[in-house]
Amino acid sequence: MDQAQEKSQAISAFIETAKRHTAGTITRHDLDAVLNELIAIARHTNWWAAREYPAPTGEGLQARYLIHEEADSTYALYLNVMRPGKKSEPHNHTTWACIAAVEGSESNYLYERTDDGGKPGHATIKQTGVKAVRPGEGIALMADDIHAVHIEDASIRHLHMYGLALEKLDRRLAFDMETNTCKIRSVGVQSRRGA
Repeated sequence: MDQAQEKSQAISAFIETAKRHTAGTITRHDLDAVLNELIAIARHTNWWAAREYPAPTGEGLQARYLIHEEADSTYALYLNVMRPGKKSEPHNHTTWACIAAVEGSESNYLYERTDDGGKPGHATIKQTGVKAVRPGEGIALMADDIHAVHIEDASIRHLHMYGLALEKLDRRLAFDMETNTCKIRSVGVQSRRGA
């Protein structure tokens, strides 16, 4: 079996595992099982190399590659390649997500919403922790979990798995701690088709 076949079979098996663990009510335990499988795939660094998935060029700080997506836009797997200086504001996903490092470290700042969400456009959040995601590690996020990402020291390649494709997530919120506001978050960079 060549590398492309091995990679394809591993991704297919991973998608089936993800489906099995997220078919009903999703718990953190379910997401941990999905994350462990994603970390195993991320360990195959040769599958995610720059020759197939080039880093952003020029002023660009992020290139995102769609690796797999079901026909109904569920179970979407991406490879994110980001350079130092890339950061995101605190945001939720409105679907579950798992992130596993292939190479490099990204800082995930974790937050909790402290208001009741009853006033449109208003939100208060507080930081509850920081988790570095390095090779051999990852993070699992429930649909309403809030995090921000900072790439601080070196470029990263990380796999991101979502219950629903990013391009379909039209209700994600971005939070501004200074103004105590929230707004719909755009998808950001356009995803490229991966190999």
